[in-house]
Amino acid sequence: MTDLVPALLGSPRFLIEPARSHREYRRLRQQVFVREQELFAVSDVDDRDHDPRTMVLEARDPSGALLGGVRLGPAVDGPDIGWWQGGRLVVDPAVRGAQRIGPALVRAACAAAEQAGALRFDATVQTRFRRMFERLGWQPVRPVTVAGRPHHLMRWPIGRIAALAAATKNPLGALLDGLDPGGAGFVGDDGAPVPGSDLIAACDAILPSMVERDPDWAGWCAVLVNVNDLAAMGATPVGLLNAIGARDAGFAARVLAGLRRAAEAYGIPVLGGHTQLGVPAALSATALGRTSDPVPGGGGRPGHRVRLTADLGGGWRPGYHGRQWDSTSRRTAAELRLMQGYVAAARPAAAKDVSMAGIAGTLGMLAEAGGCGAVLDVASVPRPSAATMGDWLTCFPGFAMLTTGPQAPAPAGPAVTAECGELVAGQGVSLRWPDGELTPALAGAVTGMGAAT
Repeated sequence: MTDLVPALLGSPRFLIEPARSHREYRRLRQQVFVREQELFAVSDVDDRDHDPRTMVLEARDPSGALLGGVRLGPAVDGPDIGWWQGGRLVVDPAVRGAQRIGPALVRAACAAAEQAGALRFDATVQTRFRRMFERLGWQPVRPVTVAGRPHHLMRWPIGRIAALAAATKNPLGALLDGLDPGGAGFVGDDGAPVPGSDLIAACDAILPSMVERDPDWAGWCAVLVNVNDLAAMGATPVGLLNAIGARDAGFAARVLAGLRRAAEAYGIPVLGGHTQLGVPAALSATALGRTSDPVPGGGGRPGHRVRLTADLGGGWRPGYHGRQWDSTSRRTAAELRLMQGYVAAARPAAAKDVSMAGIAGTLGMLAEAGGCGAVLDVASVPRPSAATMGDWLTCFPGFAMLTTGPQAPAPAGPAVTAECGELVAGQGVSLRWPDGELTPALAGAVTGMGAAT
């Protein structure tokens, strides 16, 4: 965390910021935890203090004097999987109470952990401070003993995944009530079987702000999201139609340039469309594909293992850090088409393309369509090293497919596949951590559209 966290609480003012040196903070800990509280006989320093990933936040007054501090960082060795832990919260005895330095440090630690991509943030606190943490919004987990004294394991609720689902998918059930999209056996699928044919239709619109900001990339993505939708149902692309709104012909040409490059790379012809000039930026596309036996999104059942097949190459799209992972624009046409054929070759019981709801939200949609819930094993999720777990589970990943149930071995080009969860009875999605703990990501149905029949 590089941004300063101001805490203008009471008088005098104090500022919370990352520590430049840990010496004064450790001296204050020695004073409080060893000499005053006698929690430790000689020193409270442990392995977390020597982990280079550990962050220390300090509260200082306008003269620079240290008032208090707290440390936080990944809870386990190895790659950071989004499980963080706070601890060693300490305030100088001379300034305790009135300025509420401790609560301000706790709030700053929560913000820092979430900014670092954490999806689980725990703290083990002395029992007498449990009420303070509860007032700050923390949830009690269970009593524990530390250094022979009663403590309580507390957990900060991180609602990032649920917030994304609420913003993108939760309203769909009510909005689409009575329309019966997809027909019998297909609810919330990436594409829709066309009755009386072997055609699959898919349609996506690109955010107007994205079209305005990056028209060439928007054109590429209009093709990308549609061919991914067809691929999730095991369909081979047949053709694409587009509708473009642009302020002038020059802007429309930039959109079409990206669309044309993507259509050539993925091998899907542009059949036609509509262009309107002199209007705000807008872009949508409809794709057609062909399969005689579409793979449903709702074919999963409790007990099925969940797999993620994802292209981890590339990096964050400039200007969309943490939101759009771009691997596809750097792939050859042969690589793109091999990935697109993965579901058709594997024939899983259920498949869904990871899109706006992210990996966790899309898994919730797949489970909902199958009339069940899901557990995601966080440490087993394939992830690029440049992405935090929080970002990776909530971003648009370029190419990523969730599949479940029995399937045949199938090539996926440069994409990697790993088992990373299971479908279970119930609703929603839980995250499972290496210590066996389950934390809720989605409490219930994602779309409200119900199960496929």
